[in-house]
Amino acid sequence: MTSLDEARELLRAFPVVDGHNDLPWALREQVRYDLDARDISAHQNAHLHTDLPRLREGGVGAQFWSVYVRSDLPDPVSATLEQIDCVSQLIARHPADLQRALTAADMEAARADGRIASLMGAEGGHSIANSLGTLRGLYELGVRYMTLTHNDNVAWADSATDEPVAGGLTDFGREVVREMNRLGMLVDLSHVAATTMRDALDTTVAPVIFSHSSARAVCDHPRNIPDDVLERLPANGGVAMVTFVPKFVLQPAVDWTVAADENMRAHGFHHLDTTPEAMKVHRAFEERNPRPVATVATVADHLDHMREVAGIDHLGIGGDYDGTAFTPDGLGDVSGYPNLIAELLDRGWSKSDLAKLTWQNAVRVLGAAEDVARDLRTRRGPSNATLQQLDG
Repeated sequence: MTSLDEARELLRAFPVVDGHNDLPWALREQVRYDLDARDISAHQNAHLHTDLPRLREGGVGAQFWSVYVRSDLPDPVSATLEQIDCVSQLIARHPADLQRALTAADMEAARADGRIASLMGAEGGHSIANSLGTLRGLYELGVRYMTLTHNDNVAWADSATDEPVAGGLTDFGREVVREMNRLGMLVDLSHVAATTMRDALDTTVAPVIFSHSSARAVCDHPRNIPDDVLERLPANGGVAMVTFVPKFVLQPAVDWTVAADENMRAHGFHHLDTTPEAMKVHRAFEERNPRPVATVATVADHLDHMREVAGIDHLGIGGDYDGTAFTPDGLGDVSGYPNLIAELLDRGWSKSDLAKLTWQNAVRVLGAAEDVARDLRTRRGPSNATLQQLDG
């Protein structure tokens, strides 16, 4: 039996929980949620990284669908609600494949039924518009993690890719973390500044996640996790979910991406735009300036380092499919996860360790957040604090 055969066998028992997939945003951008135009029950290779046949081929058993919206939209809350509605429509259209999940028990039930547990994560605190009531509303609609920032700061937290203002979390930012703990919503520290990571770990009483981040010691990009933060995950109980985005995992790709992003803006596109028109500009730039190519081994190097620093109980996978223009060789779409598992088998990872990476750690961390919330709700009610009250 080859390593790839072993990987596929393992994934049948312990499928991948992927922490971050931007399919809803791609559907918004490409076809304005016309789900007939992008019917994911059939292969959508020409347009998307994600469809049901390839999710099945990739051994995906649970997916956190990102309900991301851009931070510069005039009404991010309304746009986030549309993203949530998109996920709901997808689940309703494909009941034989997708099963709505709100809890760790729901994830296990979906696995037992042979369906893909479908959860949601909001990507960026701008989606709550500085309102704890809005945060609770998103939770009631099924959102089970929130990334505290996206690429830009929010009023109460610094982003990894913006100029620091708060120095981490403000008083209101810490209250957001506390209210997320009380709800049972996972605090996601991807995209945030290292100062924000540390402040959140100082504040939270529940495990955190990094839904799609890799190791800064392996690739020095501010979106990645410093070792001192990885070292804190065992005490916190959290999980760091390695991402596949080449500009976050391969050092030569960092400089190339800066130039590519500048080219996109020069042509009037947002640098994260993945519409067909924008991708034509990307591809033309790539023809003139060959792109440094990440591979499966590149991603495995991050996991090797993260296991050494944080331990096997604190690792997961968050590919960021349909949220990135480029992918590593061997991980071109959601069908590629077996290639990564095969690479790790070849590196000597045990099957029990790989089961933790793919399924068990992510399920455990959501269940632990639920346990914390049950306790906190017996001791305090909802917070109605405002940004103005706490930060002036």
